[in-house]
Amino acid sequence: MSAGRREEILRVALDMIAERGYRGTSLDAIARSIGLTRQGVLHYFPGKQQLLAAILERTAELGRGELPPHRLQPDVPAQMAAVVAHNREHAEFAQAYSVLMAESAVTSHPAREHFREHYRQVLAEMTDSFTERWGERLPSGLTPHAAGVAVLALLDGMQQQWLLDRDRTDDPEIMQAVLTVLFGTGSSGDRP
Repeated sequence: MSAGRREEILRVALDMIAERGYRGTSLDAIARSIGLTRQGVLHYFPGKQQLLAAILERTAELGRGELPPHRLQPDVPAQMAAVVAHNREHAEFAQAYSVLMAESAVTSHPAREHFREHYRQVLAEMTDSFTERWGERLPSGLTPHAAGVAVLALLDGMQQQWLLDRDRTDDPEIMQAVLTVLFGTGSSGDRP
């Protein structure tokens, strides 16, 4: 029962953060929503920042999905299109992630350092993977670092656009098409 209750708290907190943001979500509101007292919530999470840390960990786990962590697949455009499609299947996590990231970017926020480190790490991994595959220049002529920055911006920007207009269904295909241009038609090949 304990693990189930913890999951319920995480789910409710995630939904509230997605709708109200971190500062607009209180432990009391979470507790009321699931029939606990504030102390009941604190039994599972000693404070709001620990609950936030668990949510950030969960969004990172879910964001990886079935994709192999830290590995560039042979077809990079298809891999990134799969990430976009995966995020669509888990809209509540995508929305909470976007809200937390936006709050962290513009306010003093407990998740700010998490997102800064996350982007540094992902960009470094992408840059290293692109360099290993293509050397100092991708088939498009971009440096591996510039390509990593562009991919991250495209992923985040498309997610924001989709959250504004959830009727859009063509984002995975658009992602694949744009990245095919970025990486060249031979994206599944090795270094020239």
